[in-house]
Amino acid sequence: MMKRLTFILLLLASAFTAGAQQTQIVAHRGYWDLPGCSENSIASLREAQRFGCWGSEFDVHLTADDVVVVNHDRTIGGTNIQTSPFSKVRAHYLSNGEPVPTLDEYLSQGALDSDCVLVLEMKEHKTVDREARLVELCLAALKAHGLYDPSRVIFISFSHFICKKLAVEAPQFTTQYLEGDLSPKQLHEEGIAGIDYHMSVFRKHPEWVAEAHALGMSVNVWTVNRERDIREMIALGVDQITTNDPALVRRLIEEKK
Repeated sequence: MMKRLTFILLLLASAFTAGAQQTQIVAHRGYWDLPGCSENSIASLREAQRFGCWGSEFDVHLTADDVVVVNHDRTIGGTNIQTSPFSKVRAHYLSNGEPVPTLDEYLSQGALDSDCVLVLEMKEHKTVDREARLVELCLAALKAHGLYDPSRVIFISFSHFICKKLAVEAPQFTTQYLEGDLSPKQLHEEGIAGIDYHMSVFRKHPEWVAEAHALGMSVNVWTVNRERDIREMIALGVDQITTNDPALVRRLIEEKK
């Protein structure tokens, strides 16, 4: 009974604290809905930085010859990134004319703005060995670029394995699980420090926001673009909103002040 009462008090305290904090904006695949930009381009990261987003999200895959590249889909122009050499992947271009960026190229731009957090999504791969290799190379790249810093980077992934590995290999960093099938308590017990769930999950389990905060975990929500949905997530007290429309989210956050 005492444990239950203590947990309820923690939830109430967390809800009060979350309500007092300002929700932050994460540009989904960068701020790409602008001239000269495209999803996961270096230009879209630059625009997210220029706009003053709290964070800019991007996705990475591992090529067959162990080059980490930035792209959302597993394929580009009919080429499967994860089963192809980098030379074949590099032959393709984004819609704004940029070649598919490597992680190193992307981080070079990321390092130029210490205020915009890099929200690095490691995509699922077919085997845990490849996912482990992806984690290894991403952490090495961050160190090489002077970005191995929990204030500069957070990690997200749909892969439970990747999240658990990051919790062990980089425990000081925030790692947010994306799939939406595990409670904050389950993840906290594994050392995973955050959740980044689709808004439909939070509609089904609104109590998970307060539960996560009570456990000291961060709460992100994806991908929220409509005004009524944005207002709903702000009211729920999430820490970050991942969106394709940073300007709209900023306006609605300013209205709440």
